[in-house]
Amino acid sequence: MDEAPKQTVLLVDDERPHLESLERIFQREGYHILMAGSGLQALELLRQHHVHVMLTDLVMPGMGGVELLRACRTVAPETEVILMTAFGTIETAVEAMKEGAYDFITKPLKRVFIVKVVRQALEKQHLLLENRSLRQALNTLRPLDIIGQSPAIVRTLEIIRQAGPSTATVLLTGESGTGKELVARAIHKASPRAERPIVTVNCAALPESILESELFGYERGAFTGADHKREGRFEAAHQGTLFLDEVGEMSPTTQVKLLRVLQESAFERLGSNETVRVDIRLVAATNKNLDREVREGRFREDLYYRLNVIRVEVPPLRQRSGDIPLLANFFLRRYAAKNQRAIEAFTGRAMDALGRYRWPGNVRELENVIERAVVLSQDEVLDLDDLPPHLVDRAESEAEPGVAAPDGRGIYLPVGTPLEEAERLLLLETLRATGGDKSLAAKILGVATRTIYRKLSAMDGEGGVDEGPPGGPDGGPEGAEP
Repeated sequence: MDEAPKQTVLLVDDERPHLESLERIFQREGYHILMAGSGLQALELLRQHHVHVMLTDLVMPGMGGVELLRACRTVAPETEVILMTAFGTIETAVEAMKEGAYDFITKPLKRVFIVKVVRQALEKQHLLLENRSLRQALNTLRPLDIIGQSPAIVRTLEIIRQAGPSTATVLLTGESGTGKELVARAIHKASPRAERPIVTVNCAALPESILESELFGYERGAFTGADHKREGRFEAAHQGTLFLDEVGEMSPTTQVKLLRVLQESAFERLGSNETVRVDIRLVAATNKNLDREVREGRFREDLYYRLNVIRVEVPPLRQRSGDIPLLANFFLRRYAAKNQRAIEAFTGRAMDALGRYRWPGNVRELENVIERAVVLSQDEVLDLDDLPPHLVDRAESEAEPGVAAPDGRGIYLPVGTPLEEAERLLLLETLRATGGDKSLAAKILGVATRTIYRKLSAMDGEGGVDEGPPGGPDGGPEGAEP
């Protein structure tokens, strides 16, 4: 079994006996040792080697320790630096720490202490590098912008993680509104082509003649109105990704031309005999059953096999209902910010209705419903009355038989809501339920009526003394017991 590579420690001191003493200490600890007798020599070693920790004297001829520290931050920013001096002062230590030193120690050095400090510096660097590696892995392996934790979406994410780094053609299938374009962008982002463009074409939105010119481009004079040369989407996606949405809507003629591009990575612009070669990664999507389309002769079988290399079935929202609260709150934050509305949560009965609805339009329908509710709501929380009537009616009619619907009291708050904010929303919702009766709200919440007035006053930002409600300290008659 191969041994792990040794960690490198660079020792810098203009006093040779001190340098050799440090060398003996750290060699016994098993580190790879580099030594420099000056700041300039140390800088050269930093350029040539990967140094984990540099232990440098503060006062040296030419380039001193602080100056070397600044240079190290530029040349080798990942190296941890520990400064040593026989003339330690608080001011010098503060300056060194501001410049990014890991620690500042004074001579004479104690072996146990200096070894401990170096070990701690190495542990810190290891954690930083590990965290950076994890962030890079997450950015690559977990496609961003796809929200959900349900088993159905987790399986989809796993396929994306595996397929993304490859060059294989991907076919996305699933109902309209499930987020196939988002998945296509996630695949592109997880691929080596992420720095190049992803070009999208909706095949259902363009007539056959226009679709061909969009895909393959055309030469000047190729048809009436073609008064200049134009490159197509294949050329625009060169070395990137081409996403063909609704590929099942392609005409037979365009299917033949697409098949040739996939086979030969080449095509001709309309009105030209010149062959154009491209390097693209193709992702196609459809909400049609292509197996049936092939059987019934509406889609070429050979093209289907070319597209169906890696197939990703994007699940409908009804199969990932556990993700509805996450998605709903994401859209709530987005459209509240976009429309400058102070809406921050859903009532319990509103979230229950969202969870019961079947969502035939999938995530796109949910997004539209939340945007509508945000725009039309007059309150700080979205209630059942803010949702479209058809959604509420259908949610109620599709409730599971024999299961009583919850009373809908309370509010739905996402995990991570600050405690102060949760308390504020709970108070407002309780007052809504009591029709503004503060005494009743106080009894429900188990607090004094005066507390309700005080908290409402704080919400309104009123200064001065909070005198509370009329009467005694709890809002009752003067002299009544609390």
